[in-house]
Amino acid sequence: MWQRGLNWAAVVLVGLFGLMWVGIVIYADLGSPLWMRVVQIVFGVLLFGWAVRKAFLLISRAI
Repeated sequence: MWQRGLNWAAVVLVGLFGLMWVGIVIYADLGSPLWMRVVQIVFGVLLFGWAVRKAFLLISRAI
């Protein structure tokens, strides 16, 4: 039971961190070159994608 709750907490935290990462890069990181911002946005999208994939896996195991 605890592990299921911790798994969901990890998924939510990683997903939120990925979205915040993209938002910070888009709105606050104006000093970096364009290619570096693109790489960081891709990293944030990958984190969010991992969280969505993991959430679907957790839901499918619960059914």
